[in-house]
Amino acid sequence: MCGIVGYVGSQSAHDVVLAGLKRLEYRGYDSAGIAVVSEGALASVKKAGKLANLEKALVDRPLPVGATGIGHTRWATHGGPTDANAHPHLDNASRVAVVHNGIIENFAALREELAGRGHRLASETDTEVVAHLLGEEFAGDLAEAMRRVCRRLEGAFTLVAVHADAPDVVVGARRNSPLVVGVGEGEAFLASDVAAFIAHTRSAIELGQDQVVELRRDAVTVTDFDGRAADVRRYHVDWDASAAEKGGYDYFMLKEIAEQPKAVADTLLGRIGAEGQLTLDELRIPTQVLRMVDKVVIVACGTAFHAGLIAKYAIEHWTRIPCEVELASEFRYRDPILDARSLVIAISQSGETMDTLMALRHAREQGATALAICNTNGSTIPRESDAVLYTHAGPEVAVASTKAFLTQLVACYLVALYLGQVRGTKWGDEILAVVRELARMAEEVERVLETMEPVRELARSLADQDTVLFLGRHVGYPVALEGALKLKELAYMHAEGFAAGELKHGPIALIEDGVPVVVVVPSPRGRSVLHDKIVSNIQEIRARGARTIVIAEEGDEAVVPYADHLVRVPATPTLLQPLVATVPLQVFACELATARGNEVDQPRNLAKSVTVE
Repeated sequence: MCGIVGYVGSQSAHDVVLAGLKRLEYRGYDSAGIAVVSEGALASVKKAGKLANLEKALVDRPLPVGATGIGHTRWATHGGPTDANAHPHLDNASRVAVVHNGIIENFAALREELAGRGHRLASETDTEVVAHLLGEEFAGDLAEAMRRVCRRLEGAFTLVAVHADAPDVVVGARRNSPLVVGVGEGEAFLASDVAAFIAHTRSAIELGQDQVVELRRDAVTVTDFDGRAADVRRYHVDWDASAAEKGGYDYFMLKEIAEQPKAVADTLLGRIGAEGQLTLDELRIPTQVLRMVDKVVIVACGTAFHAGLIAKYAIEHWTRIPCEVELASEFRYRDPILDARSLVIAISQSGETMDTLMALRHAREQGATALAICNTNGSTIPRESDAVLYTHAGPEVAVASTKAFLTQLVACYLVALYLGQVRGTKWGDEILAVVRELARMAEEVERVLETMEPVRELARSLADQDTVLFLGRHVGYPVALEGALKLKELAYMHAEGFAAGELKHGPIALIEDGVPVVVVVPSPRGRSVLHDKIVSNIQEIRARGARTIVIAEEGDEAVVPYADHLVRVPATPTLLQPLVATVPLQVFACELATARGNEVDQPRNLAKSVTVE
């Protein structure tokens, strides 16, 4: 959850770290802090609340000049968002400073042990015990002290530390939580996300599980927790600092909604071979393994889970393989039935979602083949999978996911088509026809975005509502769930998504005079039975006083008499409709949240990447 930055070089550590934290504030904004090593001493400032509070405090208490430092922006787990619980945490001698992301599960026992040796702990956090343990273990080699401490820790953690007696060293450790190295000219960086250092270097090193890294200006050394040298992989970040800036938009979310046509196109780029066949270079699972698959299981959380629900329709329709979609947080606790013929698809924007990672590990322990769909190069979930399909959406900073969702859908469609190609359930010309329709979707999403002003006006008019309901059928049902989630995340409203056929089984009791109900209408072409049924659903709720907001494709006239507000989207094949139908719901939620005076990019109680269970 939290954002971490470490720096050693020749620049002002204060400036580099603070700029990095600004790029990582989406990961947590309960508190923030910085520590700098200067002239044989540590200096630290930290404040509860958003990063702006820290910046004000630094004006009143400027840090000394130093070229080595660490910083942190927090999403609170252990202990409330107070000044005392903010990171960095120091030992009693104020010689070592530590920042942390994750949860140390045995901290209570360690804390009691430290107290018994006379240590005074000033916070409620699990992190502070690490600072005290490092202080005890340090004997001139901070990396070795970190290795010794890590061998005692249980749980998931990223730790980054500096010591007053090692002024040219930053040390980090990683277990089940993200940490990446940036390598510059005469300087090096550590961060939860490459966005923190992309303004300085695009050369990165991915860290593996249970590894400790020592940064110096001109050297990066990586070992495991026992001190053995570890192999590392360098990679080049394929976007620059401008991609992580707002670019003239009021919010990152608005920018990311606008970037969706390009993101969809980029995810499709290079996927078609010279002879019209799908060529998924990143998907290196042998074709004979894919031909043996008799079950697909998708594991994901939140918005990614909704992408998985839509993928189920495509996979089963195009491949005839049974597909299950599981909430990753529940998956391994119900003893799922998996074997070597199971394909598990883990969907995660960050590649660090802890629930999804643990579900993935459980699946692999059962012998299943694992495929990751991810947006973040070098992250843990792709590294621990048998194959990966990257979405190439570029950085997504706003907490509420938009372009990641659409590109996850595109990636899921590609996987489904590829399975159909490998297994012979789809002819080559059929696959090519669908891919051509997919390629057209970038243009269609752009068309939707050009017609959104009435949706914004509608959202502003509903700012004082308490409840908005969402209905859909077939692939429109997951779209309804996603629309409701966006409204909960951003507008803090009661919002629920339902399968329209379930209305009479209880949810219709929620309908009363004036309640806005958004209905995602399937195409009248092809599956006209579904269309007719949802038109009946609209009539039912309207008869009970609902204010109907209908999303329907161009040319669908049957819905017109029953729509209080009609939102048109381009006509698309049924399975691809979510790519255009979701966009108005994103715009609607963003505008409604703005009208209610909410923080769009940083909704309360949420952070971008959930790296704890």
